[in-house]
Amino acid sequence: MGGYIGKLLRIDLSSGQIMDEKIPENVLRNFIGGRGLGVKILYDELKPGTDPLSPDNKIAILTGPVTGTPALESGRWCSVTKSPLTGTIHDSQSGGDFGPYLKFSGLDGVIFEGASEKPVYLRVDQGHAELKDASDLWGKDVFTTTDSLINGDRLIRVACIGPAGENLVKFASIMNEKHRAAGRGGHGAVLGSKKVKAIVVRGDTRPPIADMKALQAVNKKVTDKIHEMSTTADSLPTHGTAILVNDINEEGGYPTRNFQTGVQATADRTSGQTLSNTLLTDTMGCWGCIMKCGRVSKVPPWSSYSGVGEGPEYETIWAFGAQCGVDNLEAITKANYVCNELGVDTIELGNLIGLAMELYEKGYIEEELARGLDLKFGNPQALVELAWRVAYRSGLGDDIAEGGIKFSTKYNAPELFMGVRGQGLPAYDPRVFQGHGLGYATSNRGGCHLRAYMIAGEVVGEVTGEKIKLDPQETQGKPKWVTIFQDLYAVCDSFILCKFNTFAVGAEEFASTLSAVTGWQYTSEDIMRVGERIYNLERAFNIREGTHWQDEIPKRFLEEPLPEGPKKGQVFKLDEMLDEYYRIRGWIGGKPTKSKLRELGLDQAAEEVGV
Repeated sequence: MGGYIGKLLRIDLSSGQIMDEKIPENVLRNFIGGRGLGVKILYDELKPGTDPLSPDNKIAILTGPVTGTPALESGRWCSVTKSPLTGTIHDSQSGGDFGPYLKFSGLDGVIFEGASEKPVYLRVDQGHAELKDASDLWGKDVFTTTDSLINGDRLIRVACIGPAGENLVKFASIMNEKHRAAGRGGHGAVLGSKKVKAIVVRGDTRPPIADMKALQAVNKKVTDKIHEMSTTADSLPTHGTAILVNDINEEGGYPTRNFQTGVQATADRTSGQTLSNTLLTDTMGCWGCIMKCGRVSKVPPWSSYSGVGEGPEYETIWAFGAQCGVDNLEAITKANYVCNELGVDTIELGNLIGLAMELYEKGYIEEELARGLDLKFGNPQALVELAWRVAYRSGLGDDIAEGGIKFSTKYNAPELFMGVRGQGLPAYDPRVFQGHGLGYATSNRGGCHLRAYMIAGEVVGEVTGEKIKLDPQETQGKPKWVTIFQDLYAVCDSFILCKFNTFAVGAEEFASTLSAVTGWQYTSEDIMRVGERIYNLERAFNIREGTHWQDEIPKRFLEEPLPEGPKKGQVFKLDEMLDEYYRIRGWIGGKPTKSKLRELGLDQAAEEVGV
């Protein structure tokens, strides 16, 4: 097999035993790697009803067949577990260098199960693995931990948790290269519950390529298409993901003050263009990247928010900006730095600070609980202060650390949490972007913009190398588009490739790449069938758990029309799309049929949850 090293590590943290495993070829052909492989492992091995923070939960740190190969935009890895934030099957993706270096260390991935009695870290050096004492690292931040473990060795890469993961914050991240995050869903808390501080990888094992000439030909085609699309050739390299700030605001769908409106009058103060003209010091890309959308920034030392680091990206700028009624780019950037240092998901935290501010302004949170912190919308100081309080579970931060459902319920206003399946929604209002909203409602891992990034069609107008502009307010035809995006992205997350590729390329290029790397022959139809298989197995996992599988969305979007902006008066029209979505999927009331699951080769799931 090309692409794969052919070796997984299974680590029983309770006993300290480390075992080598090989993945059956038929599993790899059907699930590829990354997200797909992780879902298959968790579905087969995890007992229904498992507490995500108990030793019985498992977490898989995985690469895909193209990771660490010459395939473009392949510098990614993922974590798959049962999320403590949502209770669903959950994958979290990250870029940087760690994924390729995990492959170079002689592994396709690691499965952690059980829990250690004392803090440990895993060190893998050229295929040799050992658990080492991490007691001296426990309590230290991400940056200090990373520097200590690298200790000047340029061949080492580190993924680790910060204090938020140790303190079991339900949306703690796993951080690599200090600033890159497997952010969503609380995977850092799962490692924290197992007392795993870090994974250290080193080595120079390169995965085999079945047909290098074919891969070079595909790379040439992909490169040409990336350079043809304005998003990948110009917008992302020039201004990064924050290029979207003004675009989404002008559409009237830039969620502001906890999604109470879709317009921030001063959004340009935090736009990608403003970032480029003020705080930006450099650009960067992940391993194998030719787009280089990453931002390197510096807040000057004379600012009260001084600091140096990577970012902020679009979602972070929105989360700490418009969502909280803030337009101070320096404060937003500093909050981003602090979250990276402590290991906190910026999207979730910003979403929940906006929730806290609405709760506070409407009298649900009494002033004394804020401990002198002004929690009114627009206060930039609240961003940095609450990042610290949440990571260390101090005061109100302890409530926020439990996630939106528990937090809003404790303060008697669950309707004010803008999330799906317990995960806070990101930076697009579904009342404006109907297809994107359907993607929110049907996302298996909870509220997410990257299960079906319909913004590509509804705003950007570039989809898999084609100029396709969809009316964002139209509901007709959107279920089919959402299904296509969901299945294609499931494969993208299993290769693992950067999703920005999909502005320029799609299933045809994916099939050619996978065929060249592995030596197995895939067609575009094969690729989409793999994606459909993964999406159905995720849904089966959630149904088997019995919680958070229903496709719902906060009532605010269904019942409260947008109060201003170009889409004033609009609501989200879920009922106009959901039945058609189920019909296309072959589901009944959100549940896959037995026949659909059997058609996809998911016979066990058919017997357990099929209708």
